[in-house]
Amino acid sequence: MERDEVKELHFITSIANLNSILSRGILSHDGASKVDHLSIALEGVQDRRRGKRVPNGGRLHSYANLYFHARNAMMFYLTRNNYDDLVVVRVSEAVLDLPDTVLTDGNAAVTGTRFYPSPDGLADLNAKLIFAKSWTDENSWPDQEKKRVRMAEVLVPTLVPSTYIKGCYVDTPAKRVYCQKLDDLPAVTVRGEIYFR
Repeated sequence: MERDEVKELHFITSIANLNSILSRGILSHDGASKVDHLSIALEGVQDRRRGKRVPNGGRLHSYANLYFHARNAMMFYLTRNNYDDLVVVRVSEAVLDLPDTVLTDGNAAVTGTRFYPSPDGLADLNAKLIFAKSWTDENSWPDQEKKRVRMAEVLVPTLVPSTYIKGCYVDTPAKRVYCQKLDDLPAVTVRGEIYFR
């Protein structure tokens, strides 16, 4: 992956968390557990992430995790299971330069995923698969591998400061109206395709 291919990064959350994110930033799982918020985390996935450490770094839950693109397996699962209050927070690609930020070449909780220092590790990531519209394949192993890679992450220690937030994507005009009322949210765009609509 080339640096100029990364136009922004994404964080999937409940619309109920936007005010908190705009004031506190995007917190790590550990940090979010200490403040009032509406979690969309899947417990089975969090169990796998809970015991994992970032090589030469901290526990996975001590990092705020962003995706290169929110149209991924997590979003697919959530939208198919009636999570109707989702928004995608758009984050500046400048977070790639924050100290001790780590890149993964796939879902950080999955065995076989590799970790790289940011931003140099971009060269080791497969942009074609990460930005692919779909990860499905007629054979199950390639399907699972493409799905893993599509979920590549940017891991930022502790939190992503709110100054890096560029706006958000929503899937309905009603959500756009709600989000536009928030003072510190720079831009709101309806992008239904991110939500598999």
